[in-house]
Amino acid sequence: MKPVILITGGSRGIGAATARLAAQRGYAVCLSDHRNEAAAAAVVADIEAAGGEALALPADVASESDMLHLFEEACRRLGRLTGLVNNAGVLEHHMRLDAMSLGRLQRVFATNVIGAFLCAREPVKRMSTRHDGAGGAIVNVSSMAAKLGSPNEYVDYAASKGAIDAMTISLAKEVAAEGIRVNAVRPGVIYTDIHASGGEPGRVDRVKGSVPMQRGGLPEEVARAILWLLSDEASYCTGTFIDVSGGR
Repeated sequence: MKPVILITGGSRGIGAATARLAAQRGYAVCLSDHRNEAAAAAVVADIEAAGGEALALPADVASESDMLHLFEEACRRLGRLTGLVNNAGVLEHHMRLDAMSLGRLQRVFATNVIGAFLCAREPVKRMSTRHDGAGGAIVNVSSMAAKLGSPNEYVDYAASKGAIDAMTISLAKEVAAEGIRVNAVRPGVIYTDIHASGGEPGRVDRVKGSVPMQRGGLPEEVARAILWLLSDEASYCTGTFIDVSGGR
């Protein structure tokens, strides 16, 4: 039986690259997406055309009812969950903190923090030996912004990813003796369309000169780090972070 992985925000960018690579490496893949069902269906079609197994389910990670349904349906259709990639996230147009509205802060933290906690809670219920599970692995997708900040652009996004780092460390220790490993990747400036959400589709090309390797990264480069952390090759790693940032 194939190992089963669930990837939130799996219709684009890092999530989509991870879904495709996971399928190539023998996982049955469930990917979720909140708004772009067509893009999610296209990723599933790519995986199936290559002989893999995948399904896409619509879900808002900030909705508890959506999360309950997502995990129940994924396990019903694919089998016992063995891995989670906690990837869904949002950012909004870049601006200083003194221009940010309460509504913006609530939207960003609802998805990036509360959503990430809900997404981590459900696999723990299913994978922990404390709940009669057989173990598994969680990889949270953080950001180099958690370490470097994002002044004048996305202070709220950076803070939300700082919360992901703290959650990764805490949860890793909480479930380490229960067969679950919890790790994270911190992508740097990566060529994905999330930058368009911030109002600057070409942001990577603008800032790549500040990267020691002098280029932006590819989603596939992040996906490879994620798949390593999920794999048995990382069997003694928990509470670990991989910075995929070109040295930034």
